[in-house]
Amino acid sequence: MANLQMTGILEKMTGKDKDYRYMATSDLLNELNKEGFKADSDLEIKLSNIILQQLDDVAGDVSGLAVKCLAPLVKKVGEPRVVEMTNKLCEKLLNGKDQHRDIASIALKTIISEISTPSLAQSGLDYGMNFKADINYFGTVVLGTSTEIKCECLDILCDVLHKFGNLMATDHEILLNALLSQLNSNQASVRKKTVSCIGRVSYLFSFVQSMLRTEGNRGRGICKCWGSKLSIAGIPTPRGASLSSSLSDDLLAKTTIEVVRNVGSKGTKSELIRTNIQMIGALSRAVGYRFGPHLGDTVPVLINYCTTASENDEELREYSLQALESFLLRCPRDISSYCDEILHLALEYLSYDPNFTDNMEEDTDDENHEEEEEDESANEYTDDEDVSWKVRRAAAKCLAALIVSRPEMLCKLYEEACPKLIDRSKEREENVKMDVFNTFIELLRQTGNVTKGQTDMDELSPRWLLKQEVPKIVKSINRQLREKSIKTKVGAFSVLKELVVVLPDCLADHIGTLIPGIEKALNDKSSTSNLKIEALIFTRLVLASHSPSVFHPYIKDLSSPVLSAVGERYYKVTAEALRVCGELVRVVRPNLEGFGFDFKPYVHPIYNAIMSRLTNQDQDQEVKECAITCMGLVISTFGDNLGTELHACLPVLVDRMGNEITRLTTVKAFAVIAASPLRIDLSCVLEHVIAELTGFLRKANRALRQATLGTLNSLIVAYGDKIGPSAYEVIIVELSTLISDSDLHMTALALELCCTLMADKRSSRNVGSAVRNRVLPQALTLIKSSLLQGQALLALQNFFAGLVYSENTSFDALLESLLSSAKPSPQSGGVAKQALYSIAQCVAVLCLAAGDQKSSSTVKMLTDILKDDGTTNSHLALLCLGEIGRRKDLSSHAHIETIIIESFQSPFEEIKSAASYALGNIAVGNLSKYLPFILDQIDNQQKKQYLLLHSLKEVIVRQSVDKAEFQDSSVEKILKLLFNHCESEEEGVRNVVAECLGKIALIEPVKLIPALKLRTTSPAAFTRATVVIAVKYSIVERPEKIDEIIYPEIASFLMLIKDQDRHVRRAAVLALSTFAHNKPNLIKGLLPELLRLLYDQTTVKKELIRTVDLGPFKHIVDDGLELRKAAFECVDTLLDSCLDQVNPSSFIVPYLKSGLDDHYDVKMPCHLILSKLADKCPSAVLPVLDSLVDPLQKTINFKPKQDAVKQEVDRNEDMIRSALRAIASLNRISGGDSSMKLKNLMSEISKSPTLWDKYYSIRNE
Repeated sequence: MANLQMTGILEKMTGKDKDYRYMATSDLLNELNKEGFKADSDLEIKLSNIILQQLDDVAGDVSGLAVKCLAPLVKKVGEPRVVEMTNKLCEKLLNGKDQHRDIASIALKTIISEISTPSLAQSGLDYGMNFKADINYFGTVVLGTSTEIKCECLDILCDVLHKFGNLMATDHEILLNALLSQLNSNQASVRKKTVSCIGRVSYLFSFVQSMLRTEGNRGRGICKCWGSKLSIAGIPTPRGASLSSSLSDDLLAKTTIEVVRNVGSKGTKSELIRTNIQMIGALSRAVGYRFGPHLGDTVPVLINYCTTASENDEELREYSLQALESFLLRCPRDISSYCDEILHLALEYLSYDPNFTDNMEEDTDDENHEEEEEDESANEYTDDEDVSWKVRRAAAKCLAALIVSRPEMLCKLYEEACPKLIDRSKEREENVKMDVFNTFIELLRQTGNVTKGQTDMDELSPRWLLKQEVPKIVKSINRQLREKSIKTKVGAFSVLKELVVVLPDCLADHIGTLIPGIEKALNDKSSTSNLKIEALIFTRLVLASHSPSVFHPYIKDLSSPVLSAVGERYYKVTAEALRVCGELVRVVRPNLEGFGFDFKPYVHPIYNAIMSRLTNQDQDQEVKECAITCMGLVISTFGDNLGTELHACLPVLVDRMGNEITRLTTVKAFAVIAASPLRIDLSCVLEHVIAELTGFLRKANRALRQATLGTLNSLIVAYGDKIGPSAYEVIIVELSTLISDSDLHMTALALELCCTLMADKRSSRNVGSAVRNRVLPQALTLIKSSLLQGQALLALQNFFAGLVYSENTSFDALLESLLSSAKPSPQSGGVAKQALYSIAQCVAVLCLAAGDQKSSSTVKMLTDILKDDGTTNSHLALLCLGEIGRRKDLSSHAHIETIIIESFQSPFEEIKSAASYALGNIAVGNLSKYLPFILDQIDNQQKKQYLLLHSLKEVIVRQSVDKAEFQDSSVEKILKLLFNHCESEEEGVRNVVAECLGKIALIEPVKLIPALKLRTTSPAAFTRATVVIAVKYSIVERPEKIDEIIYPEIASFLMLIKDQDRHVRRAAVLALSTFAHNKPNLIKGLLPELLRLLYDQTTVKKELIRTVDLGPFKHIVDDGLELRKAAFECVDTLLDSCLDQVNPSSFIVPYLKSGLDDHYDVKMPCHLILSKLADKCPSAVLPVLDSLVDPLQKTINFKPKQDAVKQEVDRNEDMIRSALRAIASLNRISGGDSSMKLKNLMSEISKSPTLWDKYYSIRNE
């Protein structure tokens, strides 16, 4: 039946009536689009022939439908029919009538576009030669025939290369010869299409990558199917290519030589030179870093043509600058030697305007005169044929590429490029002016990236150089803000925004000159929403980053347009205006006194503007949230000047608290109000607010519960006298459910709120009972957790102290509960070591809160436990004594130190460690008595030295944290003792000694630094290593007096990285890493020399590898492994803190490359380094991408032995995930698709379900 129906359709398609033919062709299209349509071999031939016949139909709508039929047809017929149709269409295109050529070209492009489907690609390999024959035919055609046919053939050839470029590797040379000859064609259209054909970058790989990144498992299935089918067919899976992107290196070299020869030939026509230069740029964009080796031949030629081209040859200069821009971005390592020349060239042509005389050099502050002068100059020259602006635009983009790719040239760019960019803001062509603005923004962003985290500004730093240019920048920007062009104003505000981000306080002296521009942007009727948003964002940033007093003279001028913007219809403008109002409130009244500025005239205008938005229900959520936040600030800042207004706005806020969408924002707003020192009268809503907030503690929304706990705390502190005890009881019941080690931040907030409730003297006995019954059991469960630490542990200590102070709970009962919690239970077994430390700290806090009598009785009880020699409770008793002794002098308890030191004899390591900890902490409570005892014991008790040194370490560390000083005599004794132990054979002893020396150096740097420096030349390697590690411990994040003392001596310690002993070298590397993390500014001057030495420590040293004979087998030991690991981890730290000092290109090859193929412990930090470099310095990674793929591929394909233990399997899994994380970072590099090895690796990952699942989860982390 279906065949009969099809026969009827085919008969009608050959009828004389045009309408019949159209309807029949439409019916055929519908049939072909049906999923169940199948055709036998006879029907395939008929369909193919009749559709090709319909292409020549005199009726255009019929032939158009016939082309549409080709798309489904190639999916429903066999491959021989497709090849046959292709041959016929090629014949028709080349030898047919002129009127049929266009439709034949469209038909061929349709077939080519459909031939990438999996079903056809499966058998494409068998018929690959037919495609090649057709393409070779096209290649010969472009040598002759008419211009029209050449253009059509080049278009089709470009499409075919897009899909099958790598499939036809053997034909590249034939095609290349044919295409290169067309670069010298007399027809511009042929030359243009030839350039596109050779150099167009394909997007097929981008499609695959986007599927992998965005479509999840569905995308993976599509890509795996698509990839596997095409790879069978011999079609490149990751990416089809234009000819240049799939050329071999030899053919690429041949192409480049031919193009450069054409460019350099004398007598070559100018239009042909332009085409060949355009070709160079297209080649560079297509092949990326692979073009690097040819820069020596091309860059001098391009620079020469730029400087020697005739005055009217703007296109030649434009194409040359575009090619140089591509080189800078894609071949950063090879272009290095030409950067200075390119910089001077870009700056020269940034102001290239031969047809226009600039008469605007003399600035004036008279706005009207300046606008009049601009109008005159704008009318002075309006030649539509002037295209010199294209040269200036290309120069600006070239300069931007230089800024982005060469952070090491930043200081030079500020000296030479910055003044020029500021001057070029007077550019008359708006599009070029936008590019100038964008280039300047890139300069500012690069400054921010390079100087991130740096606080000081010396005269050579980019930030200092930028600060010197601020007055000129502001003067230039002010001129732009008076322009009529909206686009120009938007660009000007974008520059100002970036400037404030990089230099937050740089506009203090220029606010007055900027206010008129802000006013005009917000008030002008012609201003667009985009301009208003940019102006408001800048205003918010500048208000937040400068001192309030700077703005006080201009508040009147500034507040009026901002408050008007609050009433705008477009929600984004309104939301941003409300955010500015929030900053304005802080500026208007920075403190309660308000001396020197009268804020009262602005209170009601600001309030009214915000209130109108707060009460409006029909508006965007963003506006609602901004209005609520802003009103909270207004009430907390101006509440004493708002009378009846408070009774109007507070109920509105309470109403917003009942709305699920706005309740979180409102809770935070009430926290701000409650924290106000003005003690705002909330009596009209307080009871309702407390009830609502208590209910929120039961909600699932974590952010809401956290905000609620904080707000309740603030409200109870400020308004506890107006809240009833019954409300307290309900709050305690609700917050008790939030105390758990599953969310320690929430737990800390809940315990802090509980302490606040207990501290309120108006709390009733019922409140105390609720705390005992509800919260205390939860707290006693929490204290057993090994996860307890930080703020949660501190809050728990305050909770137990609060219980004692509130007198609602017996001290003895609490102490018994705490001590009992340390006992092992049948259900959970023994208590974790960390939990014992937590219990001990809580016991100590409890004793101090209870007073001297209770403390003494507790200490006596604990010492009795130690005398009984019971191991079960001794551990906790020692820890408790240590914690109490650290907080309170225990010298009144006779011989307590002797009792503790007897525990050093225990057979259990944890008891000995606890005794050492206790002795050290007791000494902190009374240094004059117990420190001499410890020092004497160290001298006399050789067997107990390690434990006694740990006790001494506790004393020294605590003193350094508390910034307390030792007596001079004590310091001398300690130092003598420590230096005597520097050469100990035990590494543990040396580490303790080093930490003690480092922490003493924080207290007494004047004495310690010279003493440590003296020992850097000691003949004993262990001593040299110990003093360097000591320096490591002395460098902490916070500023210390040691910083200025150690600064001149740093080289003495860090240059030990050249030492002969590996232990000393590793110590120096660890110290360098600590400096880089905590005090990078101290070492920046040494990095040029240190980096070379550091990189050398990352290589495998054969002399450090030895073989140990273990009888049945031999074991290879690598003594340099720990040193290499430390060196790579140091480089990782330097990339975070000193990126501007590191030269990534010299490190990646060979050092990082060798690390990626090293031991497991070395590979892990190398993967992290590679990920950071891919994100921060992609231009350094791109040229050597291929060489980095091999070790990564080897890592993800490694399989452990079948008899491998679980630890080895887990370690290998971690390694694979680490490598995949690095691969994901490489895959994000712009231009990384030029690497064929990376493409193949991604294809391999996509085909492996196991690898793909891991990769996909990593991408979504």
